[in-house]
Amino acid sequence: MGVLSNFPESIQDIMRKSVEMTRMNTGMIINFAMNYGGKADIIQAIHKCIEDHPNSSEITEDIMESYLYTKGCPAPDLIIRTSGEKRLSNFLLWQSAQSELWFTDTLWPDFNLNLLLSAIDDYRERKVREYA
Repeated sequence: MGVLSNFPESIQDIMRKSVEMTRMNTGMIINFAMNYGGKADIIQAIHKCIEDHPNSSEITEDIMESYLYTKGCPAPDLIIRTSGEKRLSNFLLWQSAQSELWFTDTLWPDFNLNLLLSAIDDYRERKVREYA
């Protein structure tokens, strides 16, 4: 997801082939944000949406979501933020509206399986409390 046209054609070809090769895979969704910004995603979606729906009263959240780069993908349940930052940094602004956030001071290159499992355990605890 993102503005891929800014990449060299050879890189765009690799990205397109990767998407095509994994199109029928099931079980896990992985999004790669390449030259991506949440604000830019919303703006490009608004432009396309208005182009297709000139009568703005027709536009609903579902219609708007169908123009985002993540169309067809569920919103993230959990967003893990590394490096001690306590902000989304323009990442998935629309899609993260109901996401749980988990923060760690660990830098991304040092993020490991133990930290991932800690984040998932914390997320599970939150869900248990939510439904208790």
